[in-house]
Amino acid sequence: MKNKFTLILVLFLYINLVNCDYYQSKTIVPHDLPNKVTHLHFYYFDIHTGNNPSAVIVARPNQTNEKNPKKSSLYGTVFAIDNPLREGPEETSNVVGNAQGLYVSSSQSEDVTLTMYVDYAFTSGELNGSSFSVLSRNPVREPTRELAVVGGRGKFRMATSFALIRAHFLNVTTGDGIIEYNVTIFHY
Repeated sequence: MKNKFTLILVLFLYINLVNCDYYQSKTIVPHDLPNKVTHLHFYYFDIHTGNNPSAVIVARPNQTNEKNPKKSSLYGTVFAIDNPLREGPEETSNVVGNAQGLYVSSSQSEDVTLTMYVDYAFTSGELNGSSFSVLSRNPVREPTRELAVVGGRGKFRMATSFALIRAHFLNVTTGDGIIEYNVTIFHY
């Protein structure tokens, strides 16, 4: 009985290995594909105030500042965003897409630093349906910041690159801001 079981097990494994297509697939080396470079320029509207804010707090720590209980700290606060991307810095500029994702205030010091996961999706023109994703640290008070682009979809599939950003307008009291983006995307 034991020999029959062993024989059946061996035959079962042999049949599965013979019929397996996974190991027969062709490997494509990404460097064999043509490399493309796309430059983008747009404005990101991060609005925390008004009747229809595009950035809202979804979680905050339940701790107080023991040294100064009246002082409010953003550290640990998580924001969900659905920010419009516009051609220019005016509210009347054409919307070319939206940035959706999360960012968290990740610095304990007075220097506001955000850690961002955001997908920048385009909804018009030749980039309609394409997006790129950022996962990066954003030290808000620096005049120019660099964010890491870690991927994309559509025309930006397999993207790697960087975004140079600067505040066009920033209200430090409300958190409202208009951020200028200059993005260089390497993709296939």
